[in-house]
Amino acid sequence: MFDLELMSILLPALAAGILVLSTHIVLGRQVLKRGIIFIDLAIAQVAALGAIVAHMDHRLEDMPFANVWMPALFALAGAGFIAWLSKRMAGELEAMIGCFYVLSAVAAMLLLANDPHGAELLKQLMSGQILWVSWSQLILPAVVYSLVLLAIFLRPQILDGAGFYLLFALVITLSVELVGVYLVFSTLILPALALNKYCGKGRLFYAYLVGLLGYVLGLVLSATLDLPSGAAIVATLAVSAFVIRLVLAKVAPQATGSEILPKHHA
Repeated sequence: MFDLELMSILLPALAAGILVLSTHIVLGRQVLKRGIIFIDLAIAQVAALGAIVAHMDHRLEDMPFANVWMPALFALAGAGFIAWLSKRMAGELEAMIGCFYVLSAVAAMLLLANDPHGAELLKQLMSGQILWVSWSQLILPAVVYSLVLLAIFLRPQILDGAGFYLLFALVITLSVELVGVYLVFSTLILPALALNKYCGKGRLFYAYLVGLLGYVLGLVLSATLDLPSGAAIVATLAVSAFVIRLVLAKVAPQATGSEILPKHHA
């Protein structure tokens, strides 16, 4: 049975999930629109690489907030590189982003090969530790995500230009620290994919519903069945996306063509 005493753990974890959803739903739609599905994995992985580099150098690790600004520098550099590629190799952009992700992952593995705690750190960065998030850890993401959403609200066109990559890198850096690479990817893509062919009203509402159901169910399953939280939430997000896509396909108008692979934007 579900233990109510776990609420002190589940509430900050759910708050972290809601914070991540707040920006990832909007950015995930843009990822599908641009047809650059692997960008979230690539930027998340390069941000994780920054965290690993900080971990390897004790001088950096002991500096204030090194676990935030070091991954952010790597993520911004990676986003800048992808923005550069988008203008010069648009036809091969997705393949180049995939290669960038693989090289970043390999670099992380090589750096941690001789570290006795390397496997544990890599698992934490990939799967996340959302159940152990504290309220104090949510302050910085809440401020940054609020500013990002405000910027998008005031200037929606920022998502169509190079500014998208800057916002994306900032958001992904903080999200990886909170929930890990796998959940970052799932939160960006699965809600957006669930609504990809939906043409009716309330697209954002249904996308947030997919995400909220996924996080709530995943956290409850993780707590009650003692499952890995990140994996449980990814699974419930996938189920939630699949079910809502099926339901909307029955009751609402759908696009006639796929929106997943449009032309790339600069």
